[in-house]
Amino acid sequence: MSAPGLSFEQAPPLGVPLRFFLSAPPFLLLAAVVLLWQGPTLLASRWSPGLLAVTHAFTLGFLGLVMIGALLQMLPVVAGAPVARPRQTAMAVHVPLAFGILGLMGGFLFQRPFLFQLALPLLGAGFAVFLAAVGLALTRAARNPTVTAMGLAALALLATVLLGLVLASRYAWPWPLAARLRLVDLHLAWGLLGWVGLLIVGVAYQVVPMFQLTPAYPKRLARWLAPAAFALLAAWSAAAWSGHEGAAALAGLALAAVLAAFAGVTLRLQARRRRRQPDATLLFARAAMLSLLLAVGLWISGRLLPAVAALPAYEPLLGMLVIAGFAVSMVNGMLYKIVPFLVWFHLQSQRGAAPNIRLIVPEQHTRGQFWLHCLALALLALAILRPQPFLYPAALLLAASAGWLWFNLYGAYRVYRFEHGHGRAAAAAR
Repeated sequence: MSAPGLSFEQAPPLGVPLRFFLSAPPFLLLAAVVLLWQGPTLLASRWSPGLLAVTHAFTLGFLGLVMIGALLQMLPVVAGAPVARPRQTAMAVHVPLAFGILGLMGGFLFQRPFLFQLALPLLGAGFAVFLAAVGLALTRAARNPTVTAMGLAALALLATVLLGLVLASRYAWPWPLAARLRLVDLHLAWGLLGWVGLLIVGVAYQVVPMFQLTPAYPKRLARWLAPAAFALLAAWSAAAWSGHEGAAALAGLALAAVLAAFAGVTLRLQARRRRRQPDATLLFARAAMLSLLLAVGLWISGRLLPAVAALPAYEPLLGMLVIAGFAVSMVNGMLYKIVPFLVWFHLQSQRGAAPNIRLIVPEQHTRGQFWLHCLALALLALAILRPQPFLYPAALLLAASAGWLWFNLYGAYRVYRFEHGHGRAAAAAR
């Protein structure tokens, strides 16, 4: 199993991306625990401490860790630009980020400045090492649409981190912060649409055709989509910051159209795939694209109809569709192709033989987790509209889905350990 133009011989050791992938689902589980603990009052305001903790568990804990691991894996393979000292770099990024995210969540939940004071240096150090390593690797990278999207995503992450550190410093060392709401909006936009969105676009250019057996993305679309989205996000940010509401609305509508185009093209490519029987990865991707289209439609409705934007459920529902519906669904599905492939590839390169890739994470396990994930999404949406009867079952389903995802990923790692150990034993016996 291979793909043209990819340099798998430069791939980092399996432990480099896997440490990020395996530590990500527990943060979804933590989010579910916070939902159960805080209950319906968590949704009373976008500024509630519990909701801030849950949001960062989703975005930093799950999405951030998975996407950092994916970037460390894909830069050598897609761009021919391995990160220097991958094992040491991964540890220097992963350890401070994991503890920093826990500290940040604790700071929000317990409103203790010292937890923010501990979290901020850890997060700053982890992201600084990651961005420096990725930036250095990108200077040596071969140019293609995926690498362009990765580079722009890294710039968006830099903006997200700087804005986040400024906002969080207010909790660590209370000081007056002008234009806080606008800074929060910029932080969310650059994090979700810039870092997460652009990296998903770039990874999709490779993963969707390779693993879902679809035609390639149109070359013209692949060339302009990520740069256009980045430029429109920058234009929206400048207009929103300077108070030009008309310009901000136009840039926002254009950006929404670009994102909708990506979702529409992805769904069209999936409809033309060579394998007709859908697998869990395809189902996750379709759920992600449909969620993105729903989010775009809801956002446009809010811009055209102020009464819609004024509804209490508008912003939480929009955030849920983008974060849990689009980003988590897409990343979850990608993990079910990336991790088994990495296990298969490393065993094949080390031993010259590997189990069938479809047996590394059985389809019935991934499909079962997909339906659990969809039920959790549906109940989370209902909980935003009516928290009292729906929040607790939504949290329980989210916890079960996160646990099942971790079990499936760890199962792939167990296959690697068993086969690797068996191969070494056989070589020693000879």
